[in-house]
Amino acid sequence: MRRALALAARGRGSTRPNPLVGAVIARGGRVVAEGFHRRAGAPHAEVNALVRLRPGAARGATLYVNLEPCCHTGRTGPCTEAILAAGIGRVVVGMRDPNPLVDGRGVARLRRAGVRVDVGCLEAESLALNRAFAIWVRERRPLVTLKAAASLDGFIAPAKIARPRKRRAPVWITGPEARRVAHELRAAHDAVLVGSGTVLVDDPHLTVRLPDATCAPTRVVLDGRLRTPTKAHVLAGGAPTLIFTRRGASPARVRALRAAGAEVVELAAARGHLPIAAVLRALAARDIQSVLVEGGAAVHGAFIAAGLVDDVALFIAPRLLGGGVPLAAGLGRALAEGLALGPISARAVGGDLLLTGQATPEP
Repeated sequence: MRRALALAARGRGSTRPNPLVGAVIARGGRVVAEGFHRRAGAPHAEVNALVRLRPGAARGATLYVNLEPCCHTGRTGPCTEAILAAGIGRVVVGMRDPNPLVDGRGVARLRRAGVRVDVGCLEAESLALNRAFAIWVRERRPLVTLKAAASLDGFIAPAKIARPRKRRAPVWITGPEARRVAHELRAAHDAVLVGSGTVLVDDPHLTVRLPDATCAPTRVVLDGRLRTPTKAHVLAGGAPTLIFTRRGASPARVRALRAAGAEVVELAAARGHLPIAAVLRALAARDIQSVLVEGGAAVHGAFIAAGLVDDVALFIAPRLLGGGVPLAAGLGRALAEGLALGPISARAVGGDLLLTGQATPEP
């Protein structure tokens, strides 16, 4: 199963909206074939493993797969039927498929046909691998990771650069090692999201700048007043850009931003504040299963206030600013209603500290 999980991870970034799945076929304790799902519309992992064997060679063998085999016809046929046709004698499953079209039905189909099915092998690891997919199919929204780089006293920028400036050199709170890990986080998500204030102050590209990068996450800007300049780096080529604004925004600005290459989405906004839940639903409708929220303070505060944070990745620099732009801003939540985080992991990244954790479900 560990091998199946490793194979599944090879499809990261290319299988969306499908989950990550790997499959291993073994006989007598020896691996005889393996495969993984490479991209949406292509054969699934089980089929990719089965086709590597000559006809009849899979009969009585054991199939290890990190996700329950599908039992419905979508862009490809049901994997359960391919498994039965091959004569597999036992199937070991990491986790049930959270997709309501499958969820338990694939296991039941195989068992009815006389195949031994064991569910739950390395279940925690299987759940972690496809956590974003599970949230997407169950809640119709992407998994949300809130990411920030802050000083030890909780500021993400000094006060003197809190206002937009036309030209200035980048000011980094963290070191180069932390910035590389931040780009790895971008590469692991389907979208990167910021507010218009961050665009105006930092003019970020929001791209993945790694030597071996092959992915281009969608760039998302929350811009209720359509302040994004048409020459902003976030509108440059290399990745699609979505700008969310309030319904009734300036038609001329909408046309200009669309001409600059952005997709502009208008949402009903109470008192000018874009509804975070509606933004996430719109992203999910575009098959975006994970989003990295990079700020700034008002955007962080809006996601926290909405209770729509699943993971946190906080880079802490060993320095004190004594004031400036806080990590999050807004009305916030009462202390008793603050988002609780599960066990926090800490690791050194160069001279900085990376804290990560998952939000625990609210009672």
